[in-house]
Amino acid sequence: MTRKPRPLPDRALKAAVALFRGRGGALRTSEAIALGIHPRTLYAMRDAGALEQLSRGLFRLADLPPLGHPDLVPVAIRVPDGVLCLLSALSLHDLTTQIPHEVYLALPRGADKPRLKHPPLRLFWFTGPAYSEGVEMRTLDGVRVRVYGAAKTVADCFKYRNKIGLDVAVEALRRFLRGRGAKADDLLRYARICRVEKVLRPYIEATL
Repeated sequence: MTRKPRPLPDRALKAAVALFRGRGGALRTSEAIALGIHPRTLYAMRDAGALEQLSRGLFRLADLPPLGHPDLVPVAIRVPDGVLCLLSALSLHDLTTQIPHEVYLALPRGADKPRLKHPPLRLFWFTGPAYSEGVEMRTLDGVRVRVYGAAKTVADCFKYRNKIGLDVAVEALRRFLRGRGAKADDLLRYARICRVEKVLRPYIEATL
């Protein structure tokens, strides 16, 4: 005879929900356990419909509004060293008409490849200042997300123009320079970091 699981104490559920809410509503299993949420509580909440499982080992409170960025948020949580780059960053900065069908993610050279089945990732390994410079923090669906700023992203697009298309890079440059407060000097600073100043400068001069 199968024994039914004992109901969890209300205080355990309330404490777990409070911990989830205090961290944007989503936690990895390891994070939840480190915060003191017992695995039994975690899976009971899932089975009761209080949590939704976004991906393997990643849970979110089910009573929160639907994710506005259902691909970016799980990646930001599961891959904390990753930085959204190229088409994914362009899309966030409204610098492209392209719709990314993968999450474009930069990782430091030597980092392990993330083990994610969904969403699909397109990975790029950056080194030194090309990885560390120009990183901004955005809050998406209550989750802190690392993304390269607009000027750094445009420079990256010219560096990887053979992979994403020169037309995408040029469109991003034009949209950036039309933006309020856009500065060509910012572009050139990141172009030097990415070692594409000689490539990017003529396009800037032709656009201005």
